[in-house]
Amino acid sequence: MVMSSPFVITLSAADRAVLTARACALRIPYRDVLRAKIILACAADTSHSEIAADLGVCDDTVRKWRKRFAEAGLAGLKDLPRPGRKPRFSRVQKAEVKALACTPPDGSGLPLARWSHADLAAAAIEQGLVEAISPATIGRWLAADAVKPWQHRCWIFPATPTSPAKPPACWTCTTGAGRASRSTRTTT
Repeated sequence: MVMSSPFVITLSAADRAVLTARACALRIPYRDVLRAKIILACAADTSHSEIAADLGVCDDTVRKWRKRFAEAGLAGLKDLPRPGRKPRFSRVQKAEVKALACTPPDGSGLPLARWSHADLAAAAIEQGLVEAISPATIGRWLAADAVKPWQHRCWIFPATPTSPAKPPACWTCTTGAGRASRSTRTTT
């Protein structure tokens, strides 16, 4: 004996158009496509077991999405918030720490040539940007945005009308990209 669901699905023209577009979409998450197909099949009075077999899901999945759509409409097809720990640092705090990493350490009054993760953590705590932070957390933040304060590149720009005709004797030029560099000293 086939049991009927207490949640009857009747679609308005607008809901049917949205669900049909989702069911045929190629650039949205598959979970949204699957949920739309489930609801369209439920609206066509297909049994749960047939829908589950056609879409490769279990009967409980079909029941779940039918119930949530019947109770909340299209909004019921969204994911519910997941449990878990709240973020410890705000976006502003992350941005401030990254901005600190992009400033030279000597500008902060530290006798350092370049930042390390531990130095950044200590400076961020000292400046009151965060209460406590580990160097590993700072390393993850900087790696996510490809910020590498310990690496830098220097360029020598072409001569401008205000620059001297000859570079000072202390400037060196390197040649040979990808092989051992040869350094030459220019003289005045």
